[in-house]
Amino acid sequence: MSTSTRDDRDPVLGIARGLTDYGDPAFSLFLRGAYARGSGLTADDLSRPTIGIAQTWSEFNPCHRHLREVAESVKRGVLAAGGLPLEFPTISLGEIYLSPTSMLFRNLMAMDTEEMILSQPMDGVVLLGGCDKTLPAQLMGAASADRPAIVVTAGPMLTGRYEGARLGACTDCRGFWGEYRAGRLDATRLEAVQGELFPSTGTCMVMGTASTMAALTEALGMTLPGMAAVPAPLARRLRLAEAAGRRIVAMAREDLRPSAILTRAAFENAVRVLMATGGSTNAVVHLLAIAGRAGVPLTLDDFDRASRDTPLIANVRPSGKYHMEDLAEAGGIPVVIRELAPLLNLDARTASGETLGAEIDRFPARGDWQDVITPLDRPLRSEGGLAILRGSLAPDGAVLKVSAATPALFQHRGPACVFRDLADLAARVDDPALPVTPQSVLVLQNAGPVGGPGMPEAGSLPIPKKLLAMGVRDIVRISDARMSGTAGGTVILHVAPEAAAGGPLALVRDGDDVALDVQARRVDLLVPEAELVRRRAEWQPPTFQARRGYRRLYVERVLQAPDGCDFDFLRRA
Repeated sequence: MSTSTRDDRDPVLGIARGLTDYGDPAFSLFLRGAYARGSGLTADDLSRPTIGIAQTWSEFNPCHRHLREVAESVKRGVLAAGGLPLEFPTISLGEIYLSPTSMLFRNLMAMDTEEMILSQPMDGVVLLGGCDKTLPAQLMGAASADRPAIVVTAGPMLTGRYEGARLGACTDCRGFWGEYRAGRLDATRLEAVQGELFPSTGTCMVMGTASTMAALTEALGMTLPGMAAVPAPLARRLRLAEAAGRRIVAMAREDLRPSAILTRAAFENAVRVLMATGGSTNAVVHLLAIAGRAGVPLTLDDFDRASRDTPLIANVRPSGKYHMEDLAEAGGIPVVIRELAPLLNLDARTASGETLGAEIDRFPARGDWQDVITPLDRPLRSEGGLAILRGSLAPDGAVLKVSAATPALFQHRGPACVFRDLADLAARVDDPALPVTPQSVLVLQNAGPVGGPGMPEAGSLPIPKKLLAMGVRDIVRISDARMSGTAGGTVILHVAPEAAAGGPLALVRDGDDVALDVQARRVDLLVPEAELVRRRAEWQPPTFQARRGYRRLYVERVLQAPDGCDFDFLRRA
């Protein structure tokens, strides 16, 4: 084999890329070749484009338990196209098993992904991910590394069944748990439900964060069309994975990098698809972070503008009534995109090598398969699924999923019932003496990026038992935390600046009047300015236990929600 090295501008470098530094590049390449031969690789293997496969399979991540099989399909495609596939592990973020929250580790996984792409000799990379924070972390890392990359998503689960009804995790997890807390479901039935909520491998089968990010990855052009909605157990996902393996070899030879795909036009498309699908509020934070890595200007104002003139057309839970497998049968995200075509940048480039417009032209127009995807002129809602709120309580912005909220609460004024932090919430929410009525506004402080830390999915505060007993199933809730994309309710999230950073949220006290006006896009704390000045003078920032390692780095360098909660030193200037 040759012992010469090549410049990184050459689109195919293979094993000669990024040599280990021994002070003798020729020796480094010779030694690398010896170890490759020791692994059974031949000189012909080493002459091919080297394709890394970023593997996030983990026994701590049940949504990814099929990704070893998916990786084998990718390898078949890479080999068939003349490449050399080499699988490597990265951090895997299993939403349910991580403490205190997976969001705390999204940036760590993004750093891991970026550094492994750049430090290992690969000409292109296939990113295997799905569970909530894995896809945004991988896209952030890929944008920063800027080496040819394509995503293969894990895919949603199949729906479960209980007493004749279809179950969608984790929308039904929350619904059944609420009924159990209300005393309307006994422990025996709850256990029976628990055994049916997750009937197959894959991510949640509603338009939660995982499915939302898969849809937006497709809208951004970073995956092959049709990938997002196909259920995880189906053979069609394996065929798409093989096709992605073939395509990444071509991308490496073409030197088609994320910087050519993740453009302003692509992000505008993704924001439109987010609004049209009633997707997760988490996607706002993630898209802002990915855009920051790509050097693309994107703000909350872009989301608000898109929300006002992008109809909701995907009838998928929790904003609608169907599940992801129904969306797949109706044509998936390509049909959503095709229906949205008048509102999209169809000349945006994609990983397929074609424009978005050329991709969707190959898919049939929306059919009459029930009402999973509605026509643009007969939408489920005339506006998008999310709204960006501002006001004296959230001067830098907040987010509300209007498509899964209660319209009767869209204009509301009530007294605050304040919880200082998550421990206070857990201790007092079901206290019979809690000063709360159906008119109250539940307020959670110190659960943001710094205060959490990690901005946990605690924003969907449990309804106090005393209200559940009265039949109340929704109430206005406000916090600097996040909420699972599978959840619903009139829940105002991502309040910025957060309480731990001294935002107005930190100054709210029990009994303060809080006003919500969704149409005006406002959320306000109705307290005289002089009183707020007095409270601010008395306010003390919370103390944190993160004194070492990654958690200390996170608390010290994380940005606020409107900047995507990335680290300040990782955004592209």
